[in-house]
Amino acid sequence: MLVPDATLDVRFHDNPLVTGDANLRFYAGIPLFSPEGHALGALCVIDDKPNHNFSTEDCQRLIELAKMASDRLELRRVEVASARTRPHFNDYAGDSTSPIIWFDEDLNILEWNEAAACAYGYQYLEKLSLKFDALLAADERFSFKQLIAKIAAAKSLNHFSIPSSINAVHKNGNPFKFGLSLFGWNHNHHMKLEAVLKDISAQQREEEELRRQANRDALTGLANRGKFYRSVEDALVNGVPATVLMIDLDGFKDINDTLGPILGDEILKEVASRLTCLVDAADVVARVGGDEFAIILSGTEDAQAALNTAASLIDNIARSIHINGHNVHVAASCGIALAPSQAQEALELVGNADLALFKAKSLGRGSLFLFVPALRMEAIARRRYGLELHRAVDEGEFLLFYQPQIALASGEITGAEVLIRWRHPERGLLAPAAFLPALEGGTLAATVGSWVLNEACTQASYWRRKGAHNFRIGVNLCGAQFRVGDLASEVIELLNRHGLPPHALELEVTENIVLDNDAVVLDVLERLYRHGVGIAFDDFGTGYASLSLLKTYPLTRIKIDQSFVRGMLNSKRDASVIRAILDMARSFDLETIAEGIETESVKNYLLNEKCNEGQGYLFGKPMSAHQFELLLGIGSHARASA
Repeated sequence: MLVPDATLDVRFHDNPLVTGDANLRFYAGIPLFSPEGHALGALCVIDDKPNHNFSTEDCQRLIELAKMASDRLELRRVEVASARTRPHFNDYAGDSTSPIIWFDEDLNILEWNEAAACAYGYQYLEKLSLKFDALLAADERFSFKQLIAKIAAAKSLNHFSIPSSINAVHKNGNPFKFGLSLFGWNHNHHMKLEAVLKDISAQQREEEELRRQANRDALTGLANRGKFYRSVEDALVNGVPATVLMIDLDGFKDINDTLGPILGDEILKEVASRLTCLVDAADVVARVGGDEFAIILSGTEDAQAALNTAASLIDNIARSIHINGHNVHVAASCGIALAPSQAQEALELVGNADLALFKAKSLGRGSLFLFVPALRMEAIARRRYGLELHRAVDEGEFLLFYQPQIALASGEITGAEVLIRWRHPERGLLAPAAFLPALEGGTLAATVGSWVLNEACTQASYWRRKGAHNFRIGVNLCGAQFRVGDLASEVIELLNRHGLPPHALELEVTENIVLDNDAVVLDVLERLYRHGVGIAFDDFGTGYASLSLLKTYPLTRIKIDQSFVRGMLNSKRDASVIRAILDMARSFDLETIAEGIETESVKNYLLNEKCNEGQGYLFGKPMSAHQFELLLGIGSHARASA
């Protein structure tokens, strides 16, 4: 039984041992049984502090400890029973499930029970022609005879070191190991001895299997994270040059979701096999996460050789994988770090490789990157930003900029996209690229997202009251907002509070948000869509799942990514993508807005293709609320309070 915190357990929270002076908080216990299965008691570990980290490995250790305690209790029972009146052998040992043997100074077997005879493969009556040393392995017999001779001369076992285990041999010749507890007594001036035995071969095999499992990944058979770290430590402690490669499969979650976890596991096993085949036998290949692998190349610190090896591994992973009738292509990214030139400790070296992997993934699928010190500085900066974000929220350092959205046919301002900025007290006005990754990866994303929604609705309501009657505000959502609270209810309450009609707000979502929170996001968006709130799909055309999402998600507008817009006049492919997106939008009765419009020629082309709206530097860069008011022509007015 495991009780991490007794004060939180309905069975024990009011127990006097918990509420009283004992203050018992943590309990881990396991019953103790005799060899015959009789309950003896319990072995338990207790503490006055809660413990939520008692692992499966800790439970296994407690089980093994209980076995040892039960064995010692049985040995003590036999010893005490023997010492009291020295009853007849069969009275206390005959029916015991523990192998017990009596023998004399000359190693002649005097008595044994059925358990002992069976353990060695003999018939019970064969004891009459056997000596105890016949049960021992050949290389154990001489030393054991010497020990018994010394005990016989001393007439006592005191002060002698008795081995706790000894190599034995079965009647059929098979070797095994048994645990030994030896007792002795004087009988007519001669020593008689009692051996209580236990076959520990199975126990040793179990322990060996546990050690193997503790070092191996159950799915792939590769080393696991713990074994990998120990291998890196061993290499660095011994001064061996080493290269660590961290490899992550790109988009594996999508493959796993599409094909199912069973085929996903087969893909992971195939990748593991390919990695193992491409490195030397002395190198350690490990699976350290769901779809993350790690390799330590011992004796290698040559950067170019490491890059060549990494490139070969990535190319090999990219080869088609044929599984159960499916032809799957998997890409991988790789980060590389060297020792001792780039690190002297295992955690530092693996951390460097992780940073290089993070950089590689930012470069696109199938990329690799060699660690450089600047990556650590960037990581420190991200961490610093993460710490400073709390201050920014508390001190109100965030502000909103607005980029106009224009009806291409009339040139009228139809709305604005809200863009967040950070007025940093030391580094000045920061663009989103400088802090959004830290913000969205931390705990403040939903809080800041709610603030942006409220500020945007406040501003839109004010501008609509001042004359921009048809003004629409566009707000980008982050994934955290779907996981915290009730986003749909929050938005509806904000609209009511600020007196905004639902169509005055357009919420923008990216493909990543949709894919990461599929069912949750769909439910929230459907509720908002039914309420009349606009739903825009941002960065459309840049992800592989966009077409299928058009059928599933309640949308009102498609935002055409600027990467296509900027290249469409010079690239037939980009132009074809633009036309295809516009045709699809019309087929789905969706409005369209093109981002990144910087020239009149681009604007005119999109107008001819019947794109509804546009935004970009041609119409205005992101600007402050004051500048946007001037653009709207409603003058410079103080903002109304929320």
